[in-house]
Amino acid sequence: MTFRIGAHVSISGGVNKAIERQKEETGNCGQIFAGSPRTWSVSEYEDEEGEEFQELRDEEDQNPYVIHSTYLVNLATPKDDLFEKSLNCLQSELDAASTLGVEYVVFHPGAHTGSGRETGIERIAEGIDELDIPDNVTLLLENTAGKGTTLGRSMGELRKMIDQADTPDEKIGVCIDTCHAHAAGYDLVSEEGFQDFIQEIKEDIGLDKIKVLHLNDSKDEKGSEKDNHEDIGYGNIGEEGFRNIVNAEEFEDLPMVLETPSDNRASYKENIEKIRELRE
Repeated sequence: MTFRIGAHVSISGGVNKAIERQKEETGNCGQIFAGSPRTWSVSEYEDEEGEEFQELRDEEDQNPYVIHSTYLVNLATPKDDLFEKSLNCLQSELDAASTLGVEYVVFHPGAHTGSGRETGIERIAEGIDELDIPDNVTLLLENTAGKGTTLGRSMGELRKMIDQADTPDEKIGVCIDTCHAHAAGYDLVSEEGFQDFIQEIKEDIGLDKIKVLHLNDSKDEKGSEKDNHEDIGYGNIGEEGFRNIVNAEEFEDLPMVLETPSDNRASYKENIEKIRELRE
């Protein structure tokens, strides 16, 4: 199977520009926002736009694609107004994904902000059940760095969200972010630690639920709970950690998407090249 590695690219100038930008970075899968990541605005697409986007992706062999939800979404919140805004935004993103033929929508589960972890998890499950997930789209929960009252730092916590939702199991999956896992305390660098991580995924989530990997190095130490992405090989996961990740038999068929910093030290193209070098 073809190794799928790509980057999060901008849709500025129109969604089809994402295909051009991905090609420039040498990616063969990718991720986009459906609007501004720091507002509630989500672009609406006509069927013709969706068909053209899918045709261009097929021509350039860029599959699959992911829509990353806005950072404002918080399904764990006890505040009803924020909960409703989050639901409406996620639904719009799911609808956009369906029109564009984008296979996945990934979102951060959110923070309970004081209501308690179990209450927050129940709230997330309630929110998932209120969504109308299109047949051609899978909703993905992303693991988090675990700071403060954010939920989803462990595989077990993500499993609870899925189990407590009544939504059909096949409509929900998981995206693993390597920086977040490292920040939450998982050892991705040593062989023993990485195998423990794989075993926890198998036992608490199931490998079949993992649909996408976000490949990001970390500026901070393991267990820092800080979500600070770094270019591949320049952070505390380092080349050894990413060699473990990209060569793991359990992950070999998964699309891998970079969200490394745009600070000009290393371009997406250079980060993709580094990952391909580490892939044995």
